[in-house]
Amino acid sequence: MSEPVGVDDGRPAGMAAGFIDPVPMEEDPAELFAGDAGTLDADVRRVLVQLLRRKFLLAEKNSAQWRTLLENQQIIESRMHDLFVRLVVDHDRGVAYKQQVRSVELDVPILLKDDPYNRAETLVLVHLRTVFQRERGTGETSARVDIEELEQTVLTYFDPHDHNLARRQLEVRNAVQRLVTEGLLAEESAGRYRITPMVEVVLSTEKLAELDQWLREQNEATA
Repeated sequence: MSEPVGVDDGRPAGMAAGFIDPVPMEEDPAELFAGDAGTLDADVRRVLVQLLRRKFLLAEKNSAQWRTLLENQQIIESRMHDLFVRLVVDHDRGVAYKQQVRSVELDVPILLKDDPYNRAETLVLVHLRTVFQRERGTGETSARVDIEELEQTVLTYFDPHDHNLARRQLEVRNAVQRLVTEGLLAEESAGRYRITPMVEVVLSTEKLAELDQWLREQNEATA
């Protein structure tokens, strides 16, 4: 039997018998996709993903994301702590990076993969850190290197009996490319690179001295 037209049955307007009119998803500004239970704005989520995906976030390279990070640092830190990951924000150098939390008292699942540098990458890194330290010591605000200078210096630490120069040069150039990708080097022109302050974060003064001494001993033993 059909319901009489015009009869007030006490239900709110827009509510059919036993049903509620659905609300279009676009009318809910907090939901970025179907089933979204997150509470962060899209820009803040992108910064969080960038920090988890990349080794570093550089202020000079990502100025908009850097501002978003500083404005939302507390909530981003909270999200990373939920994953047992520590956020480090170096305001002086304009760099942010993450560290795996490790504890002897707590069973901590390891999220961050330890991706060590190979021999060629380590050699390039030591030279970059040495040049950066030297230039800063003379009052220079930036330090630069050429690919030819890198090759000439780094190749002196390779086995002198290895006469495959092309292969060794390729190793050095691949090492340079990785450091460019990670933000330790910025290519200003073909074969010309600026060393970023990130090199100080990756390689402390103490670690540089240890590696430099070890490399000298290795080189002398090989010679």
